Formats: sequence, C-alpha cells, structure tokens
Amino acid sequence: MASAHLDAAVHGRGGVHRLANTDAAIGRWLRTLPPGSRLALESTGRYHERLARLAHAAGMVVYVLDPRAVRQYARGLGQRGKTDRLDAQMLAHLIEREHGRLRPWQPPSPEHELLKNLLRQRAMLARHVASLRQGLREAAAATVDFTPMFKAMQDTLRALDKQIAKAACALPQGKTALGWIMSVPGVGLLTGATLLRVFQRLAHRGSDAVVAFLGMDLRPQDSGKRTGVRRLSKRGDAYARKLLFTAAMAAARCDPQWRKLYEHELAKGLPTTAAYVAIGRRILRVAFSVFKNQATYDPARLPVA
Repeated sequence: MASAHLDAAVHGRGGVHRLANTDAAIGRWLRTLPPGSRLALESTGRYHERLARLAHAAGMVVYVLDPRAVRQYARGLGQRGKTDRLDAQMLAHLIEREHGRLRPWQPPSPEHELLKNLLRQRAMLARHVASLRQGLREAAAATVDFTPMFKAMQDTLRALDKQIAKAACALPQGKTALGWIMSVPGVGLLTGATLLRVFQRLAHRGSDAVVAFLGMDLRPQDSGKRTGVRRLSKRGDAYARKLLFTAAMAAARCDPQWRKLYEHELAKGLPTTAAYVAIGRRILRVAFSVFKNQATYDPARLPVA
C-alpha cells in the first residue's frame, strides 16, 4: 500500500500487478476477481481505506492486517527481504491459509468515521504543539513573539474538542453512553470519546477482548522453567493507550480509592510506569463495565486489591 499505487498479488496466479491508488483503477482491478474473493491488505494510515471500502462494497471479504504481524509471519516462513512485491505475495499466501483465524473488516458508519478523523486530527495537532513548544523554548529571548501562534493553536484545539463532543453525542446513544464512561475517575472527553468508539465496536465482546484490542494485554515470555517479564503487546491504537495512561495518572492523583489501587501496585514491586499501566488497564475494564451495564460509575463496587 502506498499513497500513489498498490501492489496486488492473486493467490495461484503468480506475478504482482501494480495499479494506481484511485477509485477508477481499483474498480477495474476488482472486476477481474471472482465475486466473494478474500482480500487482505496492510493497515497503512489512510492509504488502505479506499481499497478496503471499494472491495467491501463489491461484495468481497476484506481483512485489514497489522503490518508488524505480517512481517513476523513472513520471517517465520523464511522470507529474508522486504519489498512491495514480496509483501503482496506474502499477503496472498497468508490469507489463503489463515483466513479462518482472522476477523473480517467491517466499514465504520459515517458517524464513527467522523469521530475517528476528529480524534486523529486533534492528536496530530496536540503533538505538533508540544513539539513546537519544546523546540522554541530556547528562543524565548528572541525578538519574535510566538504567543499569538500558540494562542491560535490552543483555540483550534478547543474548537476540535467541541466538535469531538458533538460527534461522540451523535453516535447511537452517544450522549448517554459518553456520560457513563466519563463518570469513571480520570476519564475526560478525549479518553471517553476514544473508548466510546471502541466499546460500540466491541459491544458484544468481553472486557478481555477490549483490553487485547487496545494492546493493553500482557504478553508472556516463558520457556521451560524460565518465567520471563510480562510486557504489553502494544497492538492497536497507541493514542488510546496514551490516553489511558494519562487517565490513570489523573485518577491516582485525584481519587483516594484509585490512589490506594496505585499504591497497591507499587507495593507489589512494580515500577511507577508499570503501576500506572495497571491502573489504566483497570480503568479500561471499569469503563467497559459501566458501558455494558448502562450505569454510572459506582465506587462501592471497585475492589481495592
């Protein structure tokens, strides 16, 4: 997948076909495939979205795969190099053999797509504002006044926050569900809106699936008698994990009950960062619970240990 072109391989046909990443070129190529074909593509920012949407509309079963997982699969089969052509051939090989273990992609509703784009834009702008503040800190004594620029950026962030709140409330039962999620200590608008998107997508799954979807699950590293250190799988949305970490810090700082939970994690020997991660995972489970139970947060039901 690239911004200008795609490399496509069809299992059993051999060869790789390059086509432009446009509606017309993709449409012509899709019409050469049998109806109901299975199509696998790597998740690459926004570049894969056109193909996924058009293929699904054409009645094909679409799988959007994590590029890191595809690379690991390729290495496991002995592939030594990496090119677009090799990747396309590996994807064709992978989906022919592994499609039964994978979950097909479903297009988001326009409301969910709008909220996703607003959250993405907000995260990008906030990241650049922080970078500019850090980079221009040494220029404080310069003759140029950067205050108006940063004020305009902050105004834009506030405007995006209002649009995010409006878009979240426009989801099915969005306003009520957002209130339930934001009743959990530490969860603000951005975290609440991000979790609402995920929860509505995984409404029929359990909390373990939600934790795994956001990469907050612990990955074992055991072999024989050796028990390795557990680390986060870090699959899924990195920005959501960052928001949960921030929510954990806020909850541990402002809520006595969550402070006790944080201290309990420290007493187990966890370093500060790992303790906040554990609290963030607990916040995620509690937020999903109130969403599923359609109720506000009840501190009496939160176990201390």
